[in-house]
Amino acid sequence: MEFETIIGSLAAVCSTTSFAPQAWKIIKSRDTAGISAPMYAITVLGFALWLTFGLIKKEWPIVITNGVCLILSTFILSMTLLPRTKKDAVANALDPAEPTEQ
Repeated sequence: MEFETIIGSLAAVCSTTSFAPQAWKIIKSRDTAGISAPMYAITVLGFALWLTFGLIKKEWPIVITNGVCLILSTFILSMTLLPRTKKDAVANALDPAEPTEQ
């Protein structure tokens, strides 16, 4: 495997997995008080642009990585913007257990 491919693959894994713990924490705790909506809005826009770039260039590693990151960051942004009752409904649908304190 080429050095560039290894570096790109490691970057993709880091980028993709960095959002999963935050999304899971939100599902478990239903708490988004510490999340910056403007920062996540910029992040979502960035991933959407990278996804578009990857589609235009037909670079599937870029498409897949940024597609997954876009989904996770959009979920986090959406949960941050939702009112508490809707946030609870979404979290309950994904994990019916009672919220845990973090």
